[in-house]
Amino acid sequence: MTTILIIEDEADIRRYLRATLIARDYEVLEAATAKEGLQKLTVNRPDVVILDLGLPDQDGQDFIRQVREWSKTPIIVLSARDRESDKIEALENGADDYLTKPFAAGELLARVTVALRHAAQSPAGATEIIEYAGLKVDLAARRVWLNGDDVHLTPIEYKLLSEFIRHRGKVLTHAQLLKAVWGRHSSDQNHYLRIHTQHLREKLNDDPLAPTFIFTEPGIGYRFSDQ
Repeated sequence: MTTILIIEDEADIRRYLRATLIARDYEVLEAATAKEGLQKLTVNRPDVVILDLGLPDQDGQDFIRQVREWSKTPIIVLSARDRESDKIEALENGADDYLTKPFAAGELLARVTVALRHAAQSPAGATEIIEYAGLKVDLAARRVWLNGDDVHLTPIEYKLLSEFIRHRGKVLTHAQLLKAVWGRHSSDQNHYLRIHTQHLREKLNDDPLAPTFIFTEPGIGYRFSDQ
């Protein structure tokens, strides 16, 4: 059975989350503090962690950094902090997703599904062929098709697309994408990212106002569809 660890100090929210997850046949573990959560993460090895940032004994941002030193377990932040800076910090610290309170149960369950799908992917995923909504990408052959037609991408556009696909469903910050595509000293080159993302969208016939593939997370970055 898939196990979800909830690290949340508010008992009412834990009860709601437990009921929501158990209804989907997940096994649920609970912790009210970072210390207790770390212990259960270490001993029980859950499949996903749902984490509040405002814990009584440790800030959730520090918890994420600590866990990422030794574990790749997906972490979904569920927090009342709704500032862009908090979201960006959590994602860059290693969180896989970020939802703000109040939240819809359906959206949370969808994010859990995506996190589990990512965790189940083979390390050899670079050889897989991705197909979705008429788009086909062969990551090994570095070829892209849209509705059966070849799509000719520049090296930067292909590198950007492959980064999106390897992390599909996950929010990638501007800084993460810039580092992955342009290198470690490009953190202030957001305009390049915007331009190349726009060109990539045009070649994929992806309307930014009603996207099929590349979704904008305002002020934070982008997310590639994982439907």
